[in-house]
Amino acid sequence: MYHERPLREDLQATLDARRDLGPDYEKALVESFADRLDATIAGRVRAELAAQGADPAAYGPRPRAKSPGSAMTPIVLGSLGIGVPLTAIAAGQAGLLGLAIAWLAIVIINVAAASAIMRRG
Repeated sequence: MYHERPLREDLQATLDARRDLGPDYEKALVESFADRLDATIAGRVRAELAAQGADPAAYGPRPRAKSPGSAMTPIVLGSLGIGVPLTAIAAGQAGLLGLAIAWLAIVIINVAAASAIMRRG
């Protein structure tokens, strides 16, 4: 069964929380309300399908396709993880030229990975 609490109460609670917590929590509050709204809509659709004699389980949630950006996250984090110590080593041992070469290599790797992911997706 879908969420029983009226949607208007959920919206009012979200607005009250936003006023109390401030703009720093706005994104989390909006996402939370959107999740409750999605659950309410899905529950109403399932109830309507059941009322018409259809099997609501046959209309389950579809898996979400991964965005190309989510495939880049490990590459970006790995680049930063490697880049910080590489910066210290290059700056200490090879100076500004070594630092520029190290970061240029990291940028080239990231651009190549991004273009490969975008072509695939």
